[in-house]
Amino acid sequence: MSPSASSSTVFRVADLQQNRPTSFELRPSPKELTALAEALSLSTVRKVVFAGEIRAHGKSDWELVAKLGATVVQPCVVTLDPVTTRVEDKIERRFVAHLPDPDGDEEEEIEMPEDENAERLETHIDVHAILHEALALNIPQFPRAQGAELKDAVFTEAGKKAMTDEDARPFSGLAALRDQLGSKEDE
Repeated sequence: MSPSASSSTVFRVADLQQNRPTSFELRPSPKELTALAEALSLSTVRKVVFAGEIRAHGKSDWELVAKLGATVVQPCVVTLDPVTTRVEDKIERRFVAHLPDPDGDEEEEIEMPEDENAERLETHIDVHAILHEALALNIPQFPRAQGAELKDAVFTEAGKKAMTDEDARPFSGLAALRDQLGSKEDE
């Protein structure tokens, strides 16, 4: 990464100042963008900016607040044509010093914090890893090119009639039978 506001993508918590935020800005190089695209199974990743700050949150906790901007290209799930998506999101993480261990051996119920952005505070905060995770969570899972529609796919052995979605509905035949019985009772 080529951070401009700091010289590293990994911050040692013991070195962070309690009374002043630590700013960062990551702009991956072309080589790093290629590696990111491969790691996320994307065609390409263009122009990523991840900028924000890490600041004290209470006496022993820390928080990261940042903006993520990226342009990604991935294949359409229907046509395989390239689909370009612009990702813009505000990213928040709280690093909590006294977070309960969910993998503990105790059988008693552990109360987890309600904050979905809370993570266990470790000795270091890896901004590059947070960028990677945030981008993975914000890209479309099933990108579609404009106008692309998924049509019915029907498979069967040669010489046999293929079963359709309509044929697979278990009660469709019962409705027809009910209608036939109803018409015989009216006679």
